[in-house]
Amino acid sequence: MTSRRDFLKSSAALACALALNDNRVWGLVRIPLGVQLYTVRQVAEKNLPETLAKIRKIGYQEVETYGGIYTYPAAQLQYMIQQAGLAVPSGHFDYDTLVQQLPYANQLGLKWVVCPMIPHSMWTLEGFHAAAKQLNEFGKRAQALGMRFAFHNHNYEFADYGGGKTGYEILVAETDPELVFFELDCYWAVQAGHDPLRMMERMGKRIRMLHLKDRKPGFPISYDMGPSSAHFVPVGKGSIDWRPILAEGERLEIEHYFVEQDDTYGHPFKSISESYKDLLKLMA
Repeated sequence: MTSRRDFLKSSAALACALALNDNRVWGLVRIPLGVQLYTVRQVAEKNLPETLAKIRKIGYQEVETYGGIYTYPAAQLQYMIQQAGLAVPSGHFDYDTLVQQLPYANQLGLKWVVCPMIPHSMWTLEGFHAAAKQLNEFGKRAQALGMRFAFHNHNYEFADYGGGKTGYEILVAETDPELVFFELDCYWAVQAGHDPLRMMERMGKRIRMLHLKDRKPGFPISYDMGPSSAHFVPVGKGSIDWRPILAEGERLEIEHYFVEQDDTYGHPFKSISESYKDLLKLMA
């Protein structure tokens, strides 16, 4: 039988958990929300410590890094992020220089090394086959350093590059599930005419991270990443149905959720603040 003391202790613990407003509590497992720092690049590259402090003040607990802030030595960058009360589990590194940057990623303390895209010159059937081999190599090298590797999509991968095969299908089919995982950018999948929920159901735990940004309704799909593809709005302000995506993310035990908006069309802090507030409501 539960004693009165044990009941009060467990009730107090539950109250503390529910009082946390940094993130939604699912089954008493805290799901941290993060920001891909590219979203706030205009201010981050001018004053990174101040930018990080403002991100933490909004309520975010994690950040994902990108190339524009790798001007700092890894130890200094890690220190600045930690001083702001944030964690840095993941970082983006360019395809052409990723291997050379793996030691930097390791020194930064990353769990995940992410390739954000393959070079435009490789957007061909042959190019995607070659890229799949290279992603396997990235995964092997990252694993040797105690990290994991993931690929982040845009919309160009979903074009048919011949024989009824999309570039994304090639990358999924021809990479080792033990070495190559995926960071699903929900906006870019929708912009290419795909349903992120169906992709998550199909790919399962190969998807370990999500990028969250919303899309204005009423625009045609595209595969070119040009201006005709840019219909970005904060999470909760667009047409994407987030609740089932987030519920599936819980089922798959998605490890990290990063808000990202390629262009904010206004002050970036306003955008990421709106996304944070709406995500808390969507996760309720």
